[in-house]
Amino acid sequence: MQTFRYQNFPWIEKTPTSPAALQHRITDLLFNSTVCRCKVDSWNTETGEYRIVLQGTLDWEEPTPPKS
Repeated sequence: MQTFRYQNFPWIEKTPTSPAALQHRITDLLFNSTVCRCKVDSWNTETGEYRIVLQGTLDWEEPTPPKS
């Protein structure tokens, strides 16, 4: 798992992107958050379109290097 940095936010908004690449970045974002919530904002049963809103707080502390 990589550390998610604020510079990664513009990458998430770029389209088109593959579901696998987006999953990787979203996973990094969630695992580097101290708090996170998800809200299903809307969905359309006819078209399959959906909108999900993520909200959270990133952990900005740098990881401590392992002791030798």
